[in-house]
Amino acid sequence: MKIAVIGAGNMGGATARGLVKAGAVSASDVTVSDISPVVLASFSALGFNTTKDNAQAVKGADVVFLVVKPWLVEELISEIKPELDYSSQIVVCIAAGIKPEQLADWLGSDENGTEAQCLLAIPNTAIEILQSMTFITPVVASTESVEAVKGLFDAVGSSLVIDYDHMPAATALASCGIAYAMRYIRASAQGGVEMGFYPNDAVKIVCQTVKGAAGLLSQPGAHPEAEIDKVTTPGGITIKGLNEMEHAGFTSAVIRGLKASKK
Repeated sequence: MKIAVIGAGNMGGATARGLVKAGAVSASDVTVSDISPVVLASFSALGFNTTKDNAQAVKGADVVFLVVKPWLVEELISEIKPELDYSSQIVVCIAAGIKPEQLADWLGSDENGTEAQCLLAIPNTAIEILQSMTFITPVVASTESVEAVKGLFDAVGSSLVIDYDHMPAATALASCGIAYAMRYIRASAQGGVEMGFYPNDAVKIVCQTVKGAAGLLSQPGAHPEAEIDKVTTPGGITIKGLNEMEHAGFTSAVIRGLKASKK
């Protein structure tokens, strides 16, 4: 499979490197396009094909990833549209806030009336370490196209096909959620320092603890409350800590933050 990634910033670059790291494609089968010579040089050193010419980048690609700022998507599509092969290529737009009808309208159809196979996708930055939670919304896409794109994102984490109405909430939970999880880790590490650990040790402890919690919840039939009950003995220190956090508005703050991100 040949891949084109247009826009090699934080998300585009992570996507390209993640797909290669996962073994979904080889670097020699990926063309990265970006305006920065420094960025292109870094990818070239890793064996990727590189170019500043977006239209050139899409030639021969099976899947084209558009990973630019939302306000640049329409202009980018106008630039590459003459070189797209609507009969064989799949376009995946990774840009928050782009609506399905916009993507479909900007891509339109070719001279034969064939509509472009296109989807919206929102991964998160953990895609580079093969731990992304990615959401996919088909716009104009066959079952085969959806399966092909989902297969790529499953290789770099987990993916879920959803309708567009759920995309804002999904973005809040998984994309913004990376930052929220980091904030919890930072707060816990700061607490660890206050209790006597060196900063690096505190971060290591909290990271492994969060990793362990996620691992427990990945088991069949697991539920957060059931796992919490296992470590909250009557009158024990865990329930006291949990209750103090709740008195300070922990759960409410998390929910309010997620809802604010969804707006």
